[in-house]
Amino acid sequence: MRPGPVAIGKTTAYLGIALACAVSITACTAQPSAPPVNVSNSGSASQTAEPRIVADELNAPWSMVFAESTLLVSERDSGRILEIDTEGNQRQVSKLNDVVHGGEGGLLGLAYQRPYLFAYSTAAEGNRIQRFEVTGEAGNLSLTNPQTLISGLPSATIHNGGRLAIGPDLMLYATVGDAGNESLAQDLDSFGGKILRLTINGEVPEDNPFPDSPVFSFGHRNPQGLAWASDGTMYASEFGQNRWDELNLIRAGANYGWPVTEGIANNADYVDPLQQWSTESASPSGMSIHQDALYVANLRGERLRIIDLSSPSDSTEAFTGSYGRFRDAVVTAAGELWVLTNNTDGRGTAQESDDKILGIFPAKFTQ
Repeated sequence: MRPGPVAIGKTTAYLGIALACAVSITACTAQPSAPPVNVSNSGSASQTAEPRIVADELNAPWSMVFAESTLLVSERDSGRILEIDTEGNQRQVSKLNDVVHGGEGGLLGLAYQRPYLFAYSTAAEGNRIQRFEVTGEAGNLSLTNPQTLISGLPSATIHNGGRLAIGPDLMLYATVGDAGNESLAQDLDSFGGKILRLTINGEVPEDNPFPDSPVFSFGHRNPQGLAWASDGTMYASEFGQNRWDELNLIRAGANYGWPVTEGIANNADYVDPLQQWSTESASPSGMSIHQDALYVANLRGERLRIIDLSSPSDSTEAFTGSYGRFRDAVVTAAGELWVLTNNTDGRGTAQESDDKILGIFPAKFTQ
C-alpha cells in the first residue's frame, strides 16, 4: 500500500462538543482556516462502552453507503454488493462478475443518488465507474440497467484510489490513485493521481476547472476519502509514501504536490495538507462528517481519528489497536457512527467474526 486516453461513456475534546462545531470556509475554493500542522501524535479519546456489532463476517469489505434507509456494502475481492438490514442480516444485491481483483484492485467505492448506485471497480481494461438503477424495496433491492460512465482509469495492484461520493452540488466525485506511476499525478492529460468530478450522467460539468476535463484537483498519490462540511467545504484523505499521510482541503483546480512534495512543504506552487500524520499511525481511508466533526478510518494506524473542523489543528484518536484496520465510516440518520473494519483483505490480522461494521454513539466518548 506504500511503497493514456480515457473513455468517458483537542487535543482531546469529547465528541459531543466536536459534533456541535461549525466552520466558515468557502466551499471548494477556500484556504485552510489555520496553518497546516503536523499531527503525528494526537490525543486519545476514551469510550464508556464498547461499540455494538451491526454486522459481521464480511469478506474484504471496502465501502458503505445508504440507499435511502438501506445500507449497501461492497466487497473488494468477491465483487459482491450486499444490503444489510437492521438486524445485521446480509443479502446479495448484485455480483460484478467481470471485476478483476488483485492487490488493492477490485470492487471499491460506492455512492448513491436516487435512483442510482455508482460503483468504482477494476476491470480488465482498467478502473471504471459504473451506474446502476436501484429498484425494489428494502430487503429486496435489485440493480438494473448498468452503464459505464468512465473507463480506462489507471489501475494496478497498488494505488487505485477508488472512493466515490456525491457532493452537495449533486455531482459525482471520484478519487483516482497514481497506480504506482508517480508521473501521472502532475499530468493533466492523465486521470491518475486526481480527484474527478462528473455529472450523475457521466458528463463533464461546464464549471469544472479544466475545460472539457473531469479533473477537479491533481497532484494526488492515493486519495481514499471524501467528505463535505455543512458549508460545502470539501476534504480528502490521502496516503503518503514513507513519511506523511494527509488530510487535504480540496479546491477546484488546485495542485497538491505529489510526487514533488509529500506532506507539508511550504512551497507556494502546491497546496499543503491541513493535517499530516506519520504513515505508521494512519493510512487514512474512508471518512464522514457529522455536524462538522470529521471521522477518519485508518488502516495501518488501526484507529478512528476525530477532527473538530472548527479548530482543526489537532485530532483525537479512539479504539487504537482494538479492532484492527478501519476502512470506512458513515453516519446514520439517527446520528450513530458506523465504522467498517478491514482485516480480511490480506493486509490485516482477522479477529473473530471479521470483518465487522461497528456502531458507535457519540455519547460513548468521554473527556
